[in-house]
Amino acid sequence: MGTRQAQQRQEEIWIANVELARSPGHPFYQRLNELLESAGFDLFVEGLCRKFYAAVMGRPGLAPGVYFRALLIGYFEGIDSERGIAWRLADSLALREFVHIGITETTPDHSTISRTRRLIDVETHSAVFAWALGLLADRGLVKGKRVGVDATTLEASAAMRSIVRRDSGESYEQFLTGLAQTSGIKTPTREQLARLDRKRKKRTSNKDWISPTDSDARITKMKDGRTHLAHKAEHAVDLDTGAIVAVTLQEADKGDTSTLDATLTEAGMAVAELAVLEAELHPQRKPRVNVDGIEEMVADKGYHAGALLERVKKYAVRSYIPERQQQGRRKWEGKAGQQQAVYANRRRVQGNYGKSLLRRRGELVERSFAHCYDTGGMRRTHLRRHDNILKRQLIHVAGFNLSLIFRQLLGAGTPREWKNRVANLFSSLFGLLRRLGRLVWGDQSDLAPSPISSTEKPNAAASFKPCRKLRTCTTGC
Repeated sequence: MGTRQAQQRQEEIWIANVELARSPGHPFYQRLNELLESAGFDLFVEGLCRKFYAAVMGRPGLAPGVYFRALLIGYFEGIDSERGIAWRLADSLALREFVHIGITETTPDHSTISRTRRLIDVETHSAVFAWALGLLADRGLVKGKRVGVDATTLEASAAMRSIVRRDSGESYEQFLTGLAQTSGIKTPTREQLARLDRKRKKRTSNKDWISPTDSDARITKMKDGRTHLAHKAEHAVDLDTGAIVAVTLQEADKGDTSTLDATLTEAGMAVAELAVLEAELHPQRKPRVNVDGIEEMVADKGYHAGALLERVKKYAVRSYIPERQQQGRRKWEGKAGQQQAVYANRRRVQGNYGKSLLRRRGELVERSFAHCYDTGGMRRTHLRRHDNILKRQLIHVAGFNLSLIFRQLLGAGTPREWKNRVANLFSSLFGLLRRLGRLVWGDQSDLAPSPISSTEKPNAAASFKPCRKLRTCTTGC
């Protein structure tokens, strides 16, 4: 046994190609590549992105298939930043195999991935998302009849201490200093500024303050009670399969009742396009996507408003939205349309079918948030402005939709879940061997010590019986 001497080690000048380190590849990524290649993914994205590449090459570009696969790695590996994706891609032989980069080739760095993202527009990323949704529809994983809608907040890549006044451009500390000097304190200390800040009733408002680094970020209260600059992501999820049919990114200070229309419209257009595409490709097959479009929409009580329910009714969509607790009777003068929509929605929600839909919405929509943003690594964004964040978000959600196919085929939607499945398989086999051992050795209940009656005197030698539960199981290693 020798010692490790890294500083004195000298690498070989020449090395044979057969001696290079190779990887058999990860089984999950191998199946994912088989799915993408069988559906013609690379030819599809190259045709979409051809207009963004110059005829005369300067700096070597990143192939569209490699770029979109790199963003898919961000979802499957739970990596939040492009810098992390580039590092993981360079470090893993299995991921090199996934994106078809040889061991002698250089993997793209984060600046190349970022440059390619800025080069390709949002519409192209939306087309890739729709393409992945078409794969699900071809396998019967999109019905498009019932959707659940909900929103969550994503922490922005901007700090609260960097906000400035919209009118004057003053920072928050400069603004407090001006207030202190107006109140008579010529040279306020930090303690005096903090005391003055605590006395103010309304400290920050999106009408008065803006982030100079990310103008699309808005001051909002997060789920954990903290105040941050954030964005609002809204999902429309198919309640029959769990697939995300539409995703939008909007300002975090907008209420749920004002953002639903955009998400519901995106979902309706996506379902209509899938129905038309299915009719063209499979005219003889029974339609799997609802040809009438979205018929039912489910949301939580934050979306309940008379005007919104009236608009949803005009879309020919039945709403299932629980009501907030009302204080007193509502006044319906001049609001006959809203009254009819509210009463009809109330009847539907109170029925057994409506309650089952609400339970399913809570299960599937919240699950999509957990997979995409918590374990998927996008709860905090490292990009700025909505167009940049939405590009990454669309491919991120497309990875979630592709994982539904692999949950159906392999029982695991991500490489980490695949690893857990393998561990559970060995655990199940070990449990099966234990049961077989019990059958061979007999029932364990007759090997336990028999209870001593009150009339008998305890006798340690007579009452003791060997218990085979104490036998040690070993693998022999």
